[in-house]
Amino acid sequence: MRQSLHAVTLVVPDYDAAIAFYTKVLCFTLTQDIDLGDGKRWVRITPPGSDGASLLLAKAVGAEQIASVGNQTGGRVGFFLETDDFYRDHAAMLEAGVGFEERPRHEPYGIVAVWRDPFGNRWDLIEFSAPVSTK
Repeated sequence: MRQSLHAVTLVVPDYDAAIAFYTKVLCFTLTQDIDLGDGKRWVRITPPGSDGASLLLAKAVGAEQIASVGNQTGGRVGFFLETDDFYRDHAAMLEAGVGFEERPRHEPYGIVAVWRDPFGNRWDLIEFSAPVSTK
């Protein structure tokens, strides 16, 4: 049997603002943008060089979803952007105005720093020191 994680939903206040941030600032690829009618779209983005999971951008509708924007994981880091060169990407993100909550730190598993997207979601930028076990 083979299974893989296809996409994770990220609730955002506006499709186009989210697409602009992720594609222009972080250089993600807009993989799909399909109009589903009534203001709803199927919007998938993938990080550069990704061979798997993507983010499905979902526009918040209604008070409950709007309240969840930026707090989908209860204040915890909920998203992890793996890189093959932490310092290259950290510098590029700083230059592009991405707000880091901390300085880079070395952990037993690699180099990491927490940052926020413009919608308040907390992310780790992480370069693992050894390949991540898939077992």
